[in-house]
Amino acid sequence: MSDTVLEQSNSLQTRRTTVRRLPSRGAYDRETIYAILDEAYICHVGFVVPHESGVQPFVIPTIHARLGDTLYFHGSAASRMLRSLRDGVDACVTVTLLDGLVLARSAFHHSMNYRSVVVLGKGREVIDRDEKLRALDAIVEHVILGRSALVRPPSESEIRQTLVIALPLAEASAKVRSGPPIDDEPDYALDVWAGVIPISLVRGEPIQDLHR
Repeated sequence: MSDTVLEQSNSLQTRRTTVRRLPSRGAYDRETIYAILDEAYICHVGFVVPHESGVQPFVIPTIHARLGDTLYFHGSAASRMLRSLRDGVDACVTVTLLDGLVLARSAFHHSMNYRSVVVLGKGREVIDRDEKLRALDAIVEHVILGRSALVRPPSESEIRQTLVIALPLAEASAKVRSGPPIDDEPDYALDVWAGVIPISLVRGEPIQDLHR
């Protein structure tokens, strides 16, 4: 089996992205994967660069945005991460949404409810001006919907100083855990509280910048 998309075009499953540990939690359809990517504010980009001792791995948190079947990142043109992606290194992008703490009756079966995605691929620098502006708008919109229409757009100087990388969403997987703890049958008789403590990311009251 080659590292090409398996079965139907809606699936992003490959040999490399197939979930091995607890495979029943794996999902490969675009709807599930895209929904998790769209909800997450931060992703982590893993890559490897040459080093005097051989190679050096890095994992960098950054903002992302999705447009169709492409994931975009942006930052300073001096960014080592973005320059490495531009040069064609293999990348591994991950996001995780924490939904709850799962408290079991035994220490061994404690867990978390979560939704996560792993994306594999090679990035490319966005050279086309229209695509670059769409990507920059999408990143702003990913943070606050409707914001890009209210603020000053990037100047020519700012556009030149910004490097945008596109990563095709062609090879990915999601992994999801939900529901109550799963204890060993004898442990259900223990007098220990068990259940799920939900966790969610909530926006607070806005604090206005009063600078004039």
